[in-house]
Amino acid sequence: MTDFAALSAVIGAGLTPTLAFLYQRLERLLNHGDTPEPAPQAPAELTGTLVLPLQADASLLAAHRRDLEGLRDALHVYYRGDAPVAPTDDSLLRSLGRLRGLLEDIYGQHLTFQGEQRPVSGSVVRQRTERVTGEQIGMDAEEITGDAHVDQDVGTVERGGSNIGMRARRIGPPPV
Repeated sequence: MTDFAALSAVIGAGLTPTLAFLYQRLERLLNHGDTPEPAPQAPAELTGTLVLPLQADASLLAAHRRDLEGLRDALHVYYRGDAPVAPTDDSLLRSLGRLRGLLEDIYGQHLTFQGEQRPVSGSVVRQRTERVTGEQIGMDAEEITGDAHVDQDVGTVERGGSNIGMRARRIGPPPV
């Protein structure tokens, strides 16, 4: 999972809105399951573009539910203001890093904040396949309005099979 400790100096005053954004996604998942979230309020510190609505992978949400519940227990004191949100609080930073990693996995999108050296926020597809016998597509869309990344590791594509990383008319904001 991502180490938020290195990020704390970069985020500075933005740590509180970052916590709020991540915690609200956590609560939303635990309370509403994989129901799409049409327009979450992203903090100014979030870089890139989220693909909306945010759509959770139901099977990954189910697999990570216990971890998410534990993180809610650890982070609610900060979110409610019962504990100070400080960039020197290692427990807070570790919990935020774990939460972000789980959210990225469940939503299939990077959640990147200003100053980080990692892909900007947006769609990500990770596929690990030993053998493709038919068709495998990493991403297929008419239009993607934000950044998108496909990471594929394929062992063998059998005769008659195909592996496509991404197929789209346009990725990113409309042309100027």
